[in-house]
Amino acid sequence: MIFGRVKPLDAILATAEKKSLHRSLGALQLTLFGIGCIIGTGIFVLTAAGAQKAGPGLMLAFIIAGAVCVVAALCYAEIAAMVPVAGSAYTYTYSVMGEFLAWTVGWALVLEYAIAASAVSVGWSGYFTGTILEEFAGIHLPNWLRGGPLALGGIEGGFINLPALVIALLVTWLLMIGTTESARVNAILVAIKITALTAFIALTLPQADAANFNPFLPAGLFGGFGSGVGAVGAAATIFFAYVGFDAVSTAAEETKNPQRNVPIGLIGSLLICTIFYILVAAGAVGTIGGQPIMGPNGVPFPAGSEELARQCAMPEYAQMLVCSNEALAHVLRQIGYSSIGNALGIAAFLALPSVILILLFGQTRIFFVMSRDGLLPDGLSKVHPKWKTPYVVTALTGIVVAIAAAFLPVGQLADIANAGTLYAFFMVAIAVMLLRRTEPNRPRRFRTPALWLVGPLTIVGCLFLFLNLPFEAMLVLPIWTAVGFLVYFGYSYRNSHLGRGIVEVHETEIHDIQPPIPGVDEDREHDPNANQPI
Repeated sequence: MIFGRVKPLDAILATAEKKSLHRSLGALQLTLFGIGCIIGTGIFVLTAAGAQKAGPGLMLAFIIAGAVCVVAALCYAEIAAMVPVAGSAYTYTYSVMGEFLAWTVGWALVLEYAIAASAVSVGWSGYFTGTILEEFAGIHLPNWLRGGPLALGGIEGGFINLPALVIALLVTWLLMIGTTESARVNAILVAIKITALTAFIALTLPQADAANFNPFLPAGLFGGFGSGVGAVGAAATIFFAYVGFDAVSTAAEETKNPQRNVPIGLIGSLLICTIFYILVAAGAVGTIGGQPIMGPNGVPFPAGSEELARQCAMPEYAQMLVCSNEALAHVLRQIGYSSIGNALGIAAFLALPSVILILLFGQTRIFFVMSRDGLLPDGLSKVHPKWKTPYVVTALTGIVVAIAAAFLPVGQLADIANAGTLYAFFMVAIAVMLLRRTEPNRPRRFRTPALWLVGPLTIVGCLFLFLNLPFEAMLVLPIWTAVGFLVYFGYSYRNSHLGRGIVEVHETEIHDIQPPIPGVDEDREHDPNANQPI
């Protein structure tokens, strides 16, 4: 019975307590880690895609997406603090709802992290070509090397986004050889991004013109299910700007007092970023306007579409916010702050690779855990004898990420990544509510307030945003899931360790591999109880 294969929660928690790494992270470090992962391509690049869907209503879109994230974070906080182990939503689901549903969550998370890493790579490419090459070096990369084909929503004359391809492969190589940023480097990168956004807000808000916010909702509040337009449609896309707060749960296994610090890190980083996003959107739209380019039917051209790419190639639209590949730097240049705009472009250029690294890290570790559970071939979890990294799965992931980044626009990638993310959050909310019923006496230092309301709101909110993604993006998840079913019933079901009666939780093996969690100091103490038999 596939729904009867539930990994014992006691085994997971017991193993977590005997792993080899010292719990060293506090609430502040976790909050910085969350901010570092959240603030990335979402705000630096998707501001343009969001404006094309909602116009000035982008501000409302950030609030809608942020509200869904708040309730999801509250659910995540309870279960992440209660089950502070690797595997994120995959492990949570395995311990509550069983192997089959855990497989679907892990499979969706693989899609989420990989496609999100591709999207960030494309976002980095925009700032690299616009700021580093053109503004500083005076080099104009030919169109066929700076964007994907027009038919895929790229640019006129585009063939391949070479910078996006290169950065994805470079970060993959760094992960394979075991190179990662330290907590100190992560803190510096967070400071750079926060400083850049603060400067942007300070320079743009005083120049905001109320006329630029009219009409506030040019495509309406709700564009219709599957349309991907309107404020709600933009919220479904801009949700990507918040993806990353769940990565804090991955670091829960190295956190001091996770029952207290994980919820603070999750919710604190989310609230800080929400405030920044709303102010940044107000500054961008208020200064140069953010009206979408409308199609002949009075509906905005789809973000990341061939039609929009053709419009943006025209001189009358080329300088609009919705056509920019480096939205925030572009806004500052348009209002006379070219040098500061270039500085912001440099900040994005320096900081976005760390987001790619964290996303690739999360994806490969989930693949690693699934392989260790027998749900994927053992070869995928093979650890390099010298580098001590899961180099096979890292290389395969990096190649797929690089190819997607080379040929697809950031808006389409963000929508696809959101589909997997929303499903994972949906399942976490169900898991929290089920645990309250099945394990009512389990210690909970953090309890989701009003779970009877917050849990259903998370489920409804995630489903609502999913149904407001473009129809093509919605189709990706069921197709990807169908492929996952073939893999599960063709291989995983009969090779599952749990199905064969082997109860294993591989926390110690996970922490034998390198690099450690990005954003965590490498010079940590080791637990004296490490490597003892379970």
